[in-house]
Amino acid sequence: MDPIVGIDLGTTNSLVACMEDDGPRVIANALGETLTPSVVGIDEDGAVLVGSAARELQAVRMDRCASLFKRRMGADWRAELGGRQFTAEELSSLVLRSLKQDAEACFGRPVERAVISVPAYFNDQQRKATVHAGQMAGLKVERIVNEPTAAAVAYGLHETDEDKLFLVFDLGGGTFDVSLVELFEGALEVRASSGESFLGGEDFTRAMAARLLEQDGLQFERVELESPRMVGRLLQQCELAKRRLSQHDSAVVRMPDREGRLEESSAEVAVERKQFQTWTDYILARVELPIRRVLADARLNREDLDEIILVGGATRMPAVSDAVTRLFGKAPRRRLNPDQVVALGAAVQAGLIAKNEGLKDVVVTDVCPFTLGVEISKQFGTERRAGYFLPIINRNTTIPVSRVERVATTKPNQTVVEVKLYQGEARRVEDNLYLGEFIVQGIPSGPAGQQLDIRFTYDLNGILEAEATVVETGQKVAHVVTRHARGLSQQDVGRAVAEMEKLKRHPREETANRFLLRRAERLYQELGQLERHQLAQMLDGFEQAMELGEADAIERHRLHLQEFLDRFDPGAEAGEDYDDWL
Repeated sequence: MDPIVGIDLGTTNSLVACMEDDGPRVIANALGETLTPSVVGIDEDGAVLVGSAARELQAVRMDRCASLFKRRMGADWRAELGGRQFTAEELSSLVLRSLKQDAEACFGRPVERAVISVPAYFNDQQRKATVHAGQMAGLKVERIVNEPTAAAVAYGLHETDEDKLFLVFDLGGGTFDVSLVELFEGALEVRASSGESFLGGEDFTRAMAARLLEQDGLQFERVELESPRMVGRLLQQCELAKRRLSQHDSAVVRMPDREGRLEESSAEVAVERKQFQTWTDYILARVELPIRRVLADARLNREDLDEIILVGGATRMPAVSDAVTRLFGKAPRRRLNPDQVVALGAAVQAGLIAKNEGLKDVVVTDVCPFTLGVEISKQFGTERRAGYFLPIINRNTTIPVSRVERVATTKPNQTVVEVKLYQGEARRVEDNLYLGEFIVQGIPSGPAGQQLDIRFTYDLNGILEAEATVVETGQKVAHVVTRHARGLSQQDVGRAVAEMEKLKRHPREETANRFLLRRAERLYQELGQLERHQLAQMLDGFEQAMELGEADAIERHRLHLQEFLDRFDPGAEAGEDYDDWL
């Protein structure tokens, strides 16, 4: 049978691995290294460089190289390199093609099938873009697997005789994911996942560079535009210093000139580990919310966890492991190489697809890490307002999954319905990610309330299909979300704002009510499914009372809402203690 490889397509580094009789193994690249930098460049001769060669070019010719493009997957973004434009998918495909060639050199025959990992919080557009990048590289993408799930699989394979509940803390070069995983009776079940697509080790490196430039009275963003060669070399120096600070108390950064040159006379700046940690505390604090969401969705406390596992190269920073120890009251473990563990897990998944004999008893389940739904309108007094989010598949539902919700027309003789699809945790769609839309026509004429069933199906690759069924006729309209979906238009936002401005002296404009609503809308995104439903009902009642303008009803609903928020969001006004919020 043709080999199937597992690929960790990383933000800063990528790896390819395979499943062998004695377990998964990382495949070395042409340089004999296991890590291939996720960097693409075009040299002066027009040749395409990938990996370490491109990274070296980037240090001196940043304008000819692209990196961190994984963060742009699925977006309308292009990089211009050597007079040519590349999308994030095209750049990723070049990295994947390089990994494919390394695997072919290892096996001595073509490699055309792969399992590719993505951050758990990648949305539908980003997952489709990853599949497309694999196809451009000449690969059939058999499965898209979430990175923390892949890491859990790698660890689970080594501990199939143990039952335990562990948390995977995955801080890579560009993304952060956290997953709760339960291992029992040979099955590995992901209970909940969360994360952030723009948080990783690269942010720490850039923060150091920005602070060093500030000491010279310079602004990072301006220097990056005016002197890209200087920034490219400075980032290289800061990356080296960051790695040194993981092992030592201090490091020296050599400051390049405006052309990116390092001379014997170049200034040297000493950076202390404590100083670096102070500069980056605000970045590390961003891991709190995803962890809070995961524990809430799984209805667990930190004391319930048997183990915390560190994944991703950025977890080598002492500040990260120290923060995890403080947060969970126990030291994390890192028994497998944090740079390789995701690729190893992807290789195990590839082995499962290939029906590897040694994996016949391994069962793996995953979850949808975000909520998927549609836009609906709600009736408040005599006014009907659009822009509300109806969840159909709630976050951290085990996949594959198919769920249906019934909606209805809002106007008499309405024969057409526009179904708008969103991903997110906010109560209003304007704060969620727009995925796409489709039209349902041929609805029978009649009074308002003609029913439609909206079904969402979400598969193991994280691809969403939406289907609308007219209940009376059985007519169906199916729609697969495209990767070119756009967000809410400025015209739509402007209309919503204009509608709000029509209300004069509305109770929601009073400071106390406005603060209460904003606090509730923020907390809504952090709660589990049951509590979220309760809060949504309270918010509907509060908004209904304000619409009617009845002072007694407003006060009654406000007190109920305040009590709920104080119970589930204690200390929000005064600030929370770092150790107590879990």
